[in-house]
Amino acid sequence: MSDIALPEAGQTVRRSAPRGALLGRIFEGLCFSAATALLVALGGLLFSLVIGGWPAIRKFGFSFLTVSTWNPVTDVYGAAGPIIGTLVTSALALVIALPIAGGVAFFLTELCPAPLRRPIGTAVELLAGIPSIVYGMWGLFVFAPLFSRFVQLPLMSAAKPGSLLESLTTGIPNGSGILSASIILAIMILPFMAATLRELLLTVPAAVRESAYGLGATTAEVVMSVTLPYVRTGAIGAVMLGLGRALGETMAVTFIIGNSHGLPKSLFDSGSTIASTIANEFTEASTPMHTAALIALGLVLFVITFIVLGLARLMLRTQRAR
Repeated sequence: MSDIALPEAGQTVRRSAPRGALLGRIFEGLCFSAATALLVALGGLLFSLVIGGWPAIRKFGFSFLTVSTWNPVTDVYGAAGPIIGTLVTSALALVIALPIAGGVAFFLTELCPAPLRRPIGTAVELLAGIPSIVYGMWGLFVFAPLFSRFVQLPLMSAAKPGSLLESLTTGIPNGSGILSASIILAIMILPFMAATLRELLLTVPAAVRESAYGLGATTAEVVMSVTLPYVRTGAIGAVMLGLGRALGETMAVTFIIGNSHGLPKSLFDSGSTIASTIANEFTEASTPMHTAALIALGLVLFVITFIVLGLARLMLRTQRAR
C-alpha cells in the first residue's frame, strides 16, 4: 500500500505556486510600467507642443504652413521656408546616401577580402558615432571652401543664361546652401545606414548565397535577386531610420545651410530647416508670439516625423503581405 493520500471525490486540489511566479509577476509589471511611461511621455510631449504653439496656430491658422514670411520685429511668422528646407535637404541626403550605403554594405558582405572586413566595418561604425557638431564644423571650415571653389564656381560659370542649369545654381558661391547641407547630411546618415544594412545582409544564410552561386549566378544577380529580397523588409526600416535622423538633425545643418527663412530658389541658395530655426532663435525669442511660433515649428516637425514613421510601417506591412 502506498502512503500517498489520494484526494477524495469532489475534493478541490490546490496546486502550489510554481517557483519564480512572484518574480514573473514583478517582471510583467515592470515591463508594463515601462511601456506605459513611454506612451505617457510621448503624449505629454505632444500635449506640451500643442499648448505652447497654440497662440501662433490660433493667430496664423493654416497660413502658418504656407507663408514664408518670418519677421520677429512685426511678430509675423510663416513656416513654409523651414518646412521646405527640411524636406528638400532630407530627401536629397537620402538620395545621395542610399546608393553609397548599399554599395558599402554589399561590398563588405560579398566582395571584400576577409582580412579587410573587420577593419572597414569598424571604421564605418566609428563614423556613425561622430557627433553632429563635428560634421558641422568640418562642413563649414573644410567642405564649404572646397565646394565653393571646385563645384559652385565652375557650375555657375558654365551655366548659360536662361538655362535650367542657371536656375538650379543661382546664389552666392560661398559654399553654404541647400545642396551643401544635403551633402553633409548624407555623410552623416551614410555610416548609420551602411552599418545597419551590413548587419541585415549578414543574417542571410550562407546556404542561400551558395545555392545561387552554385546555379551559376553572378555576384550582381545574387545581390539583386537573392540577398536584397531576403532583407527587403529590414532594409526599408533602416532607410526610414536614416531619413528620420536627417529630418531632425540640428547643429550640422545650422552651420552650413545659410539660415535664410525664405523659400530656396536653387540648390546653391541659402535656406533653413525646422531644427536649425529653433536652435538659432529659441534663446533669442523676446516675445510670447515668437516663442509660440518656434514651439509650433517643433509640433510641425513632430507631425512630419510621425508621418514618415507611419509610411514606413505601411511599407513594411505591404512587403509582409506579398
